[in-house]
Amino acid sequence: MSFVLLWAKRLLLGCFALLLLYQFWLFGWVLWWNWVNPDTTRFMNIRLEESQVKDPQAQLKKQWVGYERISINLKRAIIAAEDAKFVDHEGFDWEGIQHAIERNQQKGRVVAGGSTISQQLAKNLFLTPAKTPWRKAEEAVITLMLESVWSKQRILEVYLNVIEWGNGVFGADAAARHYYGVSASQLSPEQAARLAGMVPSPRFYDRNRNAPGLARKTAIILARMRSADPP
Repeated sequence: MSFVLLWAKRLLLGCFALLLLYQFWLFGWVLWWNWVNPDTTRFMNIRLEESQVKDPQAQLKKQWVGYERISINLKRAIIAAEDAKFVDHEGFDWEGIQHAIERNQQKGRVVAGGSTISQQLAKNLFLTPAKTPWRKAEEAVITLMLESVWSKQRILEVYLNVIEWGNGVFGADAAARHYYGVSASQLSPEQAARLAGMVPSPRFYDRNRNAPGLARKTAIILARMRSADPP
């Protein structure tokens, strides 16, 4: 029995050591990407693999643009739509999470997530879309890493450059050109609000650009943009 317990203890310590090494590996990338723009993300790679199953020649539409070259309208729209307390919280909007839990309980299904921009970025950079307890725990750890190392401006800059905005479309500049034929710096308030409204279901809205729900969301976001405070 003591022999089995000894090996069980060693196995447990080995697993813990591997987990710790993995966290250091993630933190290394977080440090690196504070200074170097990420060329791709885990989520981009997943979408590219899915596209290449149907079309081996498929490529993603993406073009990095610096923070100063992204319209202030889009920055305000994204904060208004996705994370109104972005500049104030430290990675988690606890009030928003509680509100999302209550809404989901009322509806009997998941209709709200409560994730902040920092949490969404953590998921996009490193994780899969799978909604498992392990992924949510890892998302929380990475969110803390991002918030401890990056400025709010850097978090928003990377977020705006890597999130999905349509079928194979990633980042603000690719989205602006895909939907409006302009650069990310030229987006009007209405265009920015519409793009922000697409974020939760970008591929659906890419196929259904005149969906009534999107028009309603655009109007709501436009009204909230005046009070949004980008870093």
